[in-house]
Amino acid sequence: MDKLRAYLLIDPLILLTTVVMGTLSMLVSLFDPSGNAPHKVARLWSRILILVSGMKVRVEGLEYISTTGGCVIASNHLSLMDTPLVLAHIPLQFRFLAKKGLFRIPFIGGHLRRAGHISIPREDARGSLKAMSESARIIKERGVSALVFPEGGRSGGQMREFREGAAYIAIKAGVPIVPVGISGTRGVLPMGSLVVRPGKVALRIGEPISTSGLTLQDRARLTSEVRGRVLGLVK
Repeated sequence: MDKLRAYLLIDPLILLTTVVMGTLSMLVSLFDPSGNAPHKVARLWSRILILVSGMKVRVEGLEYISTTGGCVIASNHLSLMDTPLVLAHIPLQFRFLAKKGLFRIPFIGGHLRRAGHISIPREDARGSLKAMSESARIIKERGVSALVFPEGGRSGGQMREFREGAAYIAIKAGVPIVPVGISGTRGVLPMGSLVVRPGKVALRIGEPISTSGLTLQDRARLTSEVRGRVLGLVK
C-alpha cells in the first residue's frame, strides 16, 4: 500500500513541485544575484515536500538560532529528506555544500548554481579546499550561514566519523558552529529507495560552539566536539 501511494501520488507530486519551484527559483535568481530570493523559494518547496510526504516534524532548540551574523550548521545525514527538513525549519539564509553530482540534476542543479550553493569535488583535495575557503568568504562578506553534513554522505547505520570541513569553514569565517541532530528521516525515505512514507521526524538544535580564538590547527579537536554534540542530539 505504501509503495502504491508513493508511486501514484507522493512521488508525482514531489516531482511536479520540484519542477515548478526549480523553474521559479531560476526566474527569481535573474533579479536577485545574492541568492536570497531563491532561498525563499527553496524554503517554500521544502514545506510543500514535507506536507506532501506526510512527515510529522518536531523541532527543538530554535532559541539557539541567532538571526544576527552567520554560522555553520553541522548536522548528521540520514536521508535525502534532511535538506528539505533543515530548509523548512531553520529560519536562516544559508548556502550549503553539496557533492558535484547534485549540480547535474535538472532543475535542482540549476537552482543550486543560481542560488549560490557550493559544489564540492570530493575526489579533488585542492578543489575541496578552495570550495571551503569560498564558503568562508561568503559567510564573512554576506552575513549568511552554511549547512554542512560532516559525515560526507548519508549514513546507512551508525553515524560516521566527521570530516573537518565544517570546522575549517567556521574557524576561517570566525563564526560559531550550530550542531543539529536529525532523527526519523531514514524511515520516511531510506537510502536507495524511491518510496516516500509518512513518518515522525525530529530536528534538534544544540547550543552554538564558539570558534573565537581558534586556529585551523584546532579543527580536529573542534570536529570531535561537534560530532559529540550532534550524537547527543540524535535520540
